[in-house]
Amino acid sequence: MTETMTDFRPFIRDVPDFPSPGILFRDVTPLLAAPDAFLAAVKAMAEPFRRLRPDKVLGIEARGFLFGAALARELHVGIVPARKPGKLPRMTESVAYGLEYGKDRLEVHSDAFGRGERVLIVDDVLATGGTARAAIDLAEKLGAEVLGVSVFIELGALGGRSKLGARQAHAVLML
Repeated sequence: MTETMTDFRPFIRDVPDFPSPGILFRDVTPLLAAPDAFLAAVKAMAEPFRRLRPDKVLGIEARGFLFGAALARELHVGIVPARKPGKLPRMTESVAYGLEYGKDRLEVHSDAFGRGERVLIVDDVLATGGTARAAIDLAEKLGAEVLGVSVFIELGALGGRSKLGARQAHAVLML
C-alpha cells in the first residue's frame, strides 16, 4: 500500500442494526489496524486544509479522537477533544444536538480555544450532520473560527453536509 491509495472501501466493515435496529454502522477499526492505509487516510483528510493553516483540531468523541490526533500530528497543531457530558475534569461549555438515532451533548473545556483561533473539525463519519454542526457551534461559542470539517466517510444520502453552512467540508470516502 502507498500514501496515494484511493480504495479505502476494503477497510470499512458494515455492521447492520448497530447501535439500534435500522442503523447501518460503518466500522473503521480495520482501517485503524492497517498502518499504511490509516496513514494514507490521514494524509488525504489533511490535504485540503494544509494551506488554511489551522491552529487546532477539534476531534469528536470517540473515533474522531483517533483521526483528530493523527491529523493534528500531520498538521503540526494541537488537538482539543469534544467529549460526551461529564468526561472532562474542568469547567466546560456544551451544545445539545440530534443524532439519526437519538440526542446527545458535546462538551469542551471552556478555555479550549483562544478568540480567533483557526479550528478544523474532525470525525470519522459525517451522517446527518448533527454532531459536526454541534462541534462547529461549540467552537464558535468559544470564539474560534471554524475553517472546515474533515471526515473519513460521508454518508451522502443522509444530507449531513447541508448542516455545515458554507464551510469547507471534505470526505475521503463517499458512501
